[in-house]
Amino acid sequence: MAKRIRKAVFPVAGLGTRFLPATKANPKEMLPVVDKPLIQYAAEEAVRAGIETLIFVNGRNKRSIPDHFDKAYELETELEQQGKLDRLEAVRNIIPPHVACIYIRQSEALGLGHAVMCAEPVVGDEPFAVILADDLIDDGEGNGCLAQMVARYDEQVASILGVQRVPEAHTDRYGVVDVDPLAERLGRLKGIVEKPQPADAPSNLGVVGRYILNSSIFNKLRQTRPGAGGEIQLTDAIDALRQDEPVLAYEFEGTRYDCGDKLGYLQATIEYGLKHPELGPAFSAYLQARG
Repeated sequence: MAKRIRKAVFPVAGLGTRFLPATKANPKEMLPVVDKPLIQYAAEEAVRAGIETLIFVNGRNKRSIPDHFDKAYELETELEQQGKLDRLEAVRNIIPPHVACIYIRQSEALGLGHAVMCAEPVVGDEPFAVILADDLIDDGEGNGCLAQMVARYDEQVASILGVQRVPEAHTDRYGVVDVDPLAERLGRLKGIVEKPQPADAPSNLGVVGRYILNSSIFNKLRQTRPGAGGEIQLTDAIDALRQDEPVLAYEFEGTRYDCGDKLGYLQATIEYGLKHPELGPAFSAYLQARG
């Protein structure tokens, strides 16, 4: 019987240099899309998938992330006194009471694989999710990409990577997988290459910021040698893992916005603005008026 996926790791120690100077003092994960920061969208997706423990692997100058998920007594008191109950509700219910937040400091920026390894003392021997808040995924149903992947894990009991088809010219921006098809949207990993040139890419299936990993990944991470820039690559550890046990690639349903990129971030802001229950109609009229 498959163990439940109860924990999710959020690597949030990156510097966000592509958004400077906006991210000089403010983490990129706290950049807002309409009225919620990216990290809140990611946390909400995890909670909808049944996650009960959110593990944030952070770095220096990231205090605003734990502050965001913490209780704000003064703000809540002021909102209550002013009768702004809808805003009070939004502030109080960022995450449900049964969900715990744990914060781990990544003392050195040694890559995504190292950030995931930092979470081992909390994860233990359980399977777990990894969510990169840069990738904002709208599945159209309101459940989220991770819920789809949890359902596949329950069926297959194997590590799963979230993938999408990317333009062939952009394979050098992704980890790209080679798979044997198993079912609709699901394949077994034969290989994975980090940021290959288009001529060298085994497919056009790029890995995005959603993973469900068995705890055996930690042993592989410890054996992974640092690569370019002295970083421990999660991709390398996954490639080693798939040689010992099945690793799957799931082509999720939904639209992904790369909010680590300025254009992707603007696209997400427009699309989420258009469907916002309060602002959507007025924003749509504004855009139409601009032609």
